[in-house]
Amino acid sequence: MFEDFYGLTGRPFQLTPDPAFYFESLTHRKALSYLGYGLAQGEGFIVITGEVGAGKSTLVAHLMATTDPARLTAAQVVTSKLDGEEIVHVVAQAFGLAVEGHDKASALGAIEDFLHEEARAGRRCLLIIDEAQNLSIEALEELRMLSNFQLGSHPLLQTLLLGQPEFRDMLAGYPQLEQLRQRVIATHHLQAMEANEIQAYVEHRMKCVGWAGNPSFDELLFAEIFTATGGLPRRINQIVNRLLTLGAVEQCNRIDGGMLRQVLAELDSDGNFSSAQAAPQAQPAEVAPEPSQPDHRPESVETMPFAQIESALAERDAQIAELQQAVIELANGAEAADERAEYELAERLSSFEQRMASFDERISVLESQMIEQERTVRHTLTMLIEWIEGDGFQRAA
Repeated sequence: MFEDFYGLTGRPFQLTPDPAFYFESLTHRKALSYLGYGLAQGEGFIVITGEVGAGKSTLVAHLMATTDPARLTAAQVVTSKLDGEEIVHVVAQAFGLAVEGHDKASALGAIEDFLHEEARAGRRCLLIIDEAQNLSIEALEELRMLSNFQLGSHPLLQTLLLGQPEFRDMLAGYPQLEQLRQRVIATHHLQAMEANEIQAYVEHRMKCVGWAGNPSFDELLFAEIFTATGGLPRRINQIVNRLLTLGAVEQCNRIDGGMLRQVLAELDSDGNFSSAQAAPQAQPAEVAPEPSQPDHRPESVETMPFAQIESALAERDAQIAELQQAVIELANGAEAADERAEYELAERLSSFEQRMASFDERISVLESQMIEQERTVRHTLTMLIEWIEGDGFQRAA
């Protein structure tokens, strides 16, 4: 409807993931970097999590659109509640395999034969599991078993797990998944977009369908959209789609805050939308290296020695306060001081100096560790950025 009124060639804010509308926000750029790193390894599991509507499926669709199908065979599974045997049959179907019989052994045999054929043809195989938080522990264990298929020493299958934030907790919380955790080579939490990215996002999608300035948008509108959506792409699409429809109905060539408030009221009354006052809290992103290799990854904030340094400094401050109190007490009774008091003060001063030297040594060691970790982080990120900005990333993908 509004496409004709505004002279657009298509619907720019459809809810179905479409790689043609991919917008590289800061968080999506980071996620794509982690995906590229993981795919370059050619084995194990890559885990991408994010809130509902954060753009996980669009990110993967963009990645698949930029890969060479002659070198990578990808299959995607959108799961519901699946047990161990069901997931094996679903994976076989995703790769287009006709399984004789309905037993798990036949399905596993068909999958293994297919993976061997693809490897001999020079193609890697990638399995994409969407909504991974719905999988049972048994199904996740079966996926780990599929990662055991090899041709000589060459792994035949790599798996990308997409899930909501609770999947991170699930993966970390079950002892039964320890072997799978050891095979996760890259993980990233997809965050919401920043407030200053909303305008660029909306205008990018509009330009993809031939937008030439009609309708125009009130500049204050984008901050209000961020407040209402928390920066989640799907929520933004939902709102702006309604705004354009309302604009076409009322024949408006400018979209403003009044129209936004009207749309939000309608969505709220329909029960189809819950506004967000701020962007959802996101888990820290990290890259996990292969378990069989030395751990060269940049340490997360939780594993950096800041807490240790703060603890050492706090302890040192307590010692200083104790010494100061002792000096005050001795000063107050200076007139009655004798040789014993002077000896006691000298002894306490000597003990304090020794403890301060010990604290300084500990802090020096921790600071050296931080400097080395920072050097490692900078080196890793420099190589990653150079690789992404060059043509190596495209070849690797």
